[in-house]
Amino acid sequence: MSAQPRPDVSAPRPAVRAPEARLLTEAVTRLRRALRSSIRTDYPWETLPMAQVELLQVLGEHSPARISDLAARRRLAPSTVSGLIGQMISAGLVARDVDAADRRASVVTLTDAGREKLAAWTTAHERRIDAALGALDDDSREAIGNALPALFRLAENLGAEAGEGTPER
Repeated sequence: MSAQPRPDVSAPRPAVRAPEARLLTEAVTRLRRALRSSIRTDYPWETLPMAQVELLQVLGEHSPARISDLAARRRLAPSTVSGLIGQMISAGLVARDVDAADRRASVVTLTDAGREKLAAWTTAHERRIDAALGALDDDSREAIGNALPALFRLAENLGAEAGEGTPER
């Protein structure tokens, strides 16, 4: 009796079929677009650009932070982040302070106005998503809930490929 060769368990798994990747990309794009446009329904006075909202979100979780850290987390050029932070300082959403660990460097922190703006923006988005989820049938809501852990792992994998550290949640 001849021995059967064992499969190489260390070999990389086959890639996800292209149609799945394409459909997921399309779904994420549609969700982002729908969120951006629908937020105006609950939050019509909002004029804050998404890039600034994303910086507020990072600062909401990781504050104080250096410009270089913010740039790395958002995968933006430090000069771009510096310009956005300058606008946000003028709007009173963030403040620049001396880094206590290195007095030669500066850090950015959220102001009370920045925290309030971020909380209002987040609440409006959650309200819109909750209403959209409420319009779905039970099976669809359950499928979305069951998919969330895998979507977070997918984000972690994408972040790891881009050289990011711990993903933002």
